[in-house]
Amino acid sequence: MIEVGIVGGTGYTGAELLRLFAGHPSARVSVLTSRQEAGKRADVLFPHLRGRCDLVFTAPDETALARCQVVFFATPHATAMNLAPALLAQGVKIIDLSADFRLKDAAVFNQWYRHDHACPDLLAEAVYGLPEVNRERIRAARLVAAPGCYPTAVQLGLLPLLEADWVEPAHLIADCKSGVSGAGREAKIGSLFCEATESLSAYGVAGHRHLPEIVQGLNGAAKTPVGLTFVPHLTPMIRGIHATLYARLKSAAAAADLQVLFETRYRDEPFVDVLPAGGQPETRAVRGSNLCRIAVHRPSGGDTVVVLSVIDNLLKGAAGQALQCFNLMCGFDERTALDALPLVP
Repeated sequence: MIEVGIVGGTGYTGAELLRLFAGHPSARVSVLTSRQEAGKRADVLFPHLRGRCDLVFTAPDETALARCQVVFFATPHATAMNLAPALLAQGVKIIDLSADFRLKDAAVFNQWYRHDHACPDLLAEAVYGLPEVNRERIRAARLVAAPGCYPTAVQLGLLPLLEADWVEPAHLIADCKSGVSGAGREAKIGSLFCEATESLSAYGVAGHRHLPEIVQGLNGAAKTPVGLTFVPHLTPMIRGIHATLYARLKSAAAAADLQVLFETRYRDEPFVDVLPAGGQPETRAVRGSNLCRIAVHRPSGGDTVVVLSVIDNLLKGAAGQALQCFNLMCGFDERTALDALPLVP
């Protein structure tokens, strides 16, 4: 039985990790930390866990965490990087769901997250936790940076086109919509029901902190540097990301079969579902699951490719993908505890 620790278990991502691990046959959460909720039972804060989780929140303690084999950080940015070196030195594997280890350049991290990196030497070692790209590296990793939610949906939608070198990398557009849970559980005016309902609004148009992460990932697949226009939007739903992605076909790919490209690229991926030609994935078709559902279109047979990519931002965009990485790192079938069907309605 793998002993697991979760640092920062009071947010939506932490709650999802607890729910998922309640169904894992070969791992259990033994340490659950929160400074604010120390002494409180998890099933008091999250009643849906009643009968399946009897853990009590404790203040973060390095000694207790060092007794775990794997520690998840579901914390704000600039937290994991201060604790990771000591835990790694004691043989603990780490999966960080914040942005602390996603970006390879410490200066870029500082630019977008306004923090000097506490352990820049670990950035080169950290493995970006997108299994569809780095599966074998994740298996051997001791430090995994779980991708952000927008970056997951966008990269999975565009990677096949860039890997095949069928589109112009300098002219990519990602028009993305997210449910309000993407803003976290902390009280914020913009996430209040009266503020978010019956409305659709863009944000971060001048520059969103997920942009460098997406570009870094896409550059790894492209033959020349990527130029991406990324515009996120807030939608009045709880869960889900819908990414509408636009790319321009190269003349050499004018006769390319896009459907076959995507079906071939993701044929053996357990959590990527390429819909039949003409499909239009909906966020409710992945709600509560670790699936990414994708459809590829070529409107009017022209040179524009439109890819539709949907995920549950709390599962494939956060806790589910982190657990998928955990399974790989620990030698389990990566589908373990992640095979639940989407919730409908």
